Amino acid sequence: MSVLVIGGDKISTIISTLQELGASSVKHWDARKKSSAPKKKIPQDTDCIIMLTSFLNHNVMHKYKNIAKKQNIPYICTKHSSTCVYDEYKKMIDSNNCENCDRICGARK
Repeated sequence: MSVLVIGGDKISTIISTLQELGASSVKHWDARKKSSAPKKKIPQDTDCIIMLTSFLNHNVMHKYKNIAKKQNIPYICTKHSSTCVYDEYKKMIDSNNCENCDRICGARK
């Protein structure tokens, strides 16, 4: 799974956490400069977007949430902590696993 993390400066512990949970590729945009983050396009191989809310303004977060919805990419908005990222990413992984799901959505065969 390829993950794009938007926000934050030093995310080495978050990257390690995501790799332990099975992320094969983790890209990071620090979004520190107002002029650079909103102009970037989400890479096509992105399977999940994680937005670190403590380091993003509302406009940037809103923009990438809308893009993720349009492109059907799961996204997570969480605090800048490896524990919070772990919890939210794990929920997302478990919700996409049909073996552990009781919903009837047509994905289960």
